[in-house]
Amino acid sequence: MTRPTRLELQLAVRYLRGRRRRAGISLNTLIATGGVAVGVMALIVVLGVMNGLRDDLTSRILVANPDLRILTYGPSLRFEPWRGALDTVRAEPGVVAAAPEVLTQSVARNSAGYVTAIQVIGIDPDTASLSVTTLPQAIIRGDLSFRTTLDDVDGGVLLGYRLAERMSSYPGDVITLVSAASAKVNAATGTVVPKYWRFQVTGLFDTGMFQYDDGFAVMSLASAQEFDDLGGGITGIQIKVAEPWEAPEIGRRLEDKLGYPYRALDWQAQNAVLFSALQLEKLGMGLIILFIMIVAAFNLVGTLVMVVADKTREIGILRAVGLTAKSIGRVFILQGAIIGVTGTSVGVLFGLGLAYVIDASGMISIDPAIYFIDHLPVHVQPLDVLVVVLISLTIAIVATIHPSRTAAGLTPVEAIRNE
Repeated sequence: MTRPTRLELQLAVRYLRGRRRRAGISLNTLIATGGVAVGVMALIVVLGVMNGLRDDLTSRILVANPDLRILTYGPSLRFEPWRGALDTVRAEPGVVAAAPEVLTQSVARNSAGYVTAIQVIGIDPDTASLSVTTLPQAIIRGDLSFRTTLDDVDGGVLLGYRLAERMSSYPGDVITLVSAASAKVNAATGTVVPKYWRFQVTGLFDTGMFQYDDGFAVMSLASAQEFDDLGGGITGIQIKVAEPWEAPEIGRRLEDKLGYPYRALDWQAQNAVLFSALQLEKLGMGLIILFIMIVAAFNLVGTLVMVVADKTREIGILRAVGLTAKSIGRVFILQGAIIGVTGTSVGVLFGLGLAYVIDASGMISIDPAIYFIDHLPVHVQPLDVLVVVLISLTIAIVATIHPSRTAAGLTPVEAIRNE
């Protein structure tokens, strides 16, 4: 496209302003610009919401969940010896830290008889400094020493703060855990007799993830091994990698090196359904908002068609004094470009501002029991903004094709006669 002249730009701006005695044209221009702005703003906020949900869920999932786990096949899902495998894992490029873990399920009961199912995690306090997960930073009371003040208990345990509130069990209180693995069969009656363990609550943690805070209990690795009747065995190896998104590739390399019966399970595979749903929702919401922008484009077409109808006589006079058909066409393309650039700029400005306010204030609360997080996060990515800007400008320019061709096709005699 030939570079527009100063005269063409002046005509485009003048036509957008409209006549003083007929304010409808300028009002339509404002409506068309506002339509573009609203579409851009909505698209930026919606994409930011979907990015925020993905980012927040990722960060909170990785608080108590490692980037990668090494597990084993077999009916008991335990492996021993495991120290050789741990050394191999720690030597793998890309692995930042690794530590043994015991992961099992139990039933907890407080002093008043309230019973609930919980997930028990056993970690080695000596390796917690390696920061395989960020769980140590989520502890709000107590620490990973699991130091008890009572003699008649089997050890200390950290509870998620929501679980502690639900059970009314706080640091210093004693809870009872039931271990299915250490249950014995009564030889006389043939019934299974569960074993009850008494643990003192020595601390609380707040990960910000409802699933963890409402159902997880953490104890020392040695206590968990005894509790789950593992002897010296473990149920898995926790691994932290330099780049979490590379966890699947590192997991495949470790599987090749360790061989059967070891297997790798990365955090993405564990939550594949959740992230696939978020990606699909992001695509769907983006398409819906894109349709709003297309509606705004039709409004832009209508505005420019009205300008052509209103300025038919002036177009004829301009053609008569020597302005070419291409110049007339460029005038209306410039009008669309001005509306597109103005609307897009306003939309980006208000979209970024609204996204910041929603994210910083946490003003939109959501149910953490359903969505895992307690407020709506908005994280705007520069690439998303760039794509939105390009789409908006493209739609605005394409919308000018029909009106510009209509205006350029008018001959001087026909334009003046029709007027």
